[in-house]
Amino acid sequence: APVRPAQLPATVPDFTGRASFVRELGDRLATAEGSVMAVSALAGIGGVGKTTLAVHVAHQARQHFPDGQLYVDLQGAGARAAEPETVLGAFLRALGTADSAIPDSLDERAALYRSTLDGRRILVLLDNAHDAAQIRPLLPGTAGCAAVVTSRVRMVDLAGAHLVDLDVMSPEEALQLFTRIVGEERINSEREAALDVVAACGFLPLAIRIAASRLAARRTWTVSVLAAKLADERRRLDELQAGDLAVKATFELGYGQLEPAQARAFRLLGLADGPDISLAAAAALLNLDEHDAEDLLEALVDTSLVESAAPGRYRYHDLVRLYARSCAERGEEPLEERQSALSRLLDFYLATAAGVYALERPGDRLVDHLEPTGHAGLSFTDRHTALDWLYAEAGTLLACVRQSSRPGTLRRAVDVLWAALDLGESGANSKQYETTAYAVRDAARSCDDRRTEVRALVTLADVHHASGRFDQAEQEAEEVMRLVEADLDPLPGCWAPNARGIMALYQSRHEDGETYLTQAIDNFRRIQDRPGEASALCNLSRIHLATGRTDSAVSLAQQGIDIYDSLGHALRSANGRYALGMALTQSGQFGNATDRLLEALTVFRDSRQRLWEGMTLFRLAEVDLAAGRTTDAAAKAEQALTALRGIGGEWRRGNVLTVLGRALRDIGQFKRAQVCWDEALTIYEDLGSHEAADVRALLAGIDSVTPA
Repeated sequence: APVRPAQLPATVPDFTGRASFVRELGDRLATAEGSVMAVSALAGIGGVGKTTLAVHVAHQARQHFPDGQLYVDLQGAGARAAEPETVLGAFLRALGTADSAIPDSLDERAALYRSTLDGRRILVLLDNAHDAAQIRPLLPGTAGCAAVVTSRVRMVDLAGAHLVDLDVMSPEEALQLFTRIVGEERINSEREAALDVVAACGFLPLAIRIAASRLAARRTWTVSVLAAKLADERRRLDELQAGDLAVKATFELGYGQLEPAQARAFRLLGLADGPDISLAAAAALLNLDEHDAEDLLEALVDTSLVESAAPGRYRYHDLVRLYARSCAERGEEPLEERQSALSRLLDFYLATAAGVYALERPGDRLVDHLEPTGHAGLSFTDRHTALDWLYAEAGTLLACVRQSSRPGTLRRAVDVLWAALDLGESGANSKQYETTAYAVRDAARSCDDRRTEVRALVTLADVHHASGRFDQAEQEAEEVMRLVEADLDPLPGCWAPNARGIMALYQSRHEDGETYLTQAIDNFRRIQDRPGEASALCNLSRIHLATGRTDSAVSLAQQGIDIYDSLGHALRSANGRYALGMALTQSGQFGNATDRLLEALTVFRDSRQRLWEGMTLFRLAEVDLAAGRTTDAAAKAEQALTALRGIGGEWRRGNVLTVLGRALRDIGQFKRAQVCWDEALTIYEDLGSHEAADVRALLAGIDSVTPA
């Protein structure tokens, strides 16, 4: 009678999650009785649960393979992978073939193996395969049989295979697995700490199982104790081991298979902070051209040590990154080479960000006052492509700046920050940008680098202005004026009085504002910075407008626009049109005001400047309100609130709510108007703003109005 092997390892009793994969693979194995052999290949980093899932699915599919199941660990991640002829010998014996009938050569054994399987329904689980060449002789050739393969290598060269890339668990699945091992009673009282633990494990099943097993074996530990141990990145990999299970040992198996150039790339790329890295940035870090860098990165992807986040972008699993760094720091990569790699990456970001800034702001003198770099950076043919790059790189670029906040790279780091000013002004990355600017400022103070401190203060003042924190922005701009050495670093000395002038406007200190802005205009003219001069002229227009000098406000804004237009400076020209639109509104030229503001709105949207998009909608609402188009005014004010959600600060929100309330009152929606003004009043009172008195008057007036 034919032998029916049953070699599958036991499935784990606490198997958790992976429902979609279980269903997908189960459905495929259930159809193996058809005319085509089903092959399912599971790929993923070490510890992601490939074997656990494959064994679980194989057990569930046993009913479809009544003639038996074969299993082998091919040891593909180790130094000596199993030889196919040896595996075939073991399989033939398990299928009832006598030793004397087993031929010597690989081809003959493979042929006999396929003949033995003919007419039988058998499932073959090939675990931990090295590559497709190793497993091809082990695949059944008969309809009704199927093979499930697990490997760290993506077997794109395995004909007819159904490829499955296995990722880490979701946070919910990770917490569920952790809870099943540790017990609900201990987890329920420390749920936040448990979430910290599974996050520190990078949601990697092996790491979660090890951490949970350690905790389950130590009844005196709380979950918080384990979370604290795992919080230290330097010790995390050492903490994630229990008995013969260790995350580090799992990664070492894959690392040991790399060729020298691949291993070097793995170590150096792991040094860079940030959520991922682009191919161009990786090439700069590795000091290679993009083609060679791509070959190495794709090889690392194929071995599941690096993930391809998107075409041309790569990332590490958190624990794999820690392992890569430990490899670099344990003597395999000299300190000088590590520092040089990160320095090359910083040069790449500075050169490229400076190119984006120059394309976005033609004629701006900042690019003439940045630190020199040893990398040419990327070049772009149009501003849209340049902005696409800047916003795609935001997280990694800012991480590189924070990582470079040390002597030797600090000055280049702050210059990257200044050149990437759009990230702070737009509102999309303001918080991350602000955190980075503080880190650079503090590092500059600790090493007494005044030039860097001044430039960091410039970026902080700018992002605080954009966020509506005007008092902080004023203090930082004042400190710039106190610290700057104008002869050595002239640009901050021009920029600071310009910033203080606009802050004075917001705080209704019009005389001070005019003094600062006049000084800024003189300073910009002295260094022949025409875009800076135009900016100060447009800001001075706002001061004139606030003090009733409408005609001169229009003239000053137009002067600024003329300078911007002559330079092809689209973004800042939109700022000029914004100022001119306000002046034209106050002078009663509603049609012209609307046209200028719509022109500005188009540019702001095109440049992804959410803050100024929202503020321009607000100014358009003011035009509509002044022109008696109250329904349009209400609609634009509501659009402005949507655009400004979460950015711009409360003072700006209060202004929009005030105008929205006025529009709603004029169309007879008194209750809604009152709600808007109540909220605006709360904002102004909390800020101590003089606009509170105006809103109180509006609220008093609405009490005497009776709806028709």
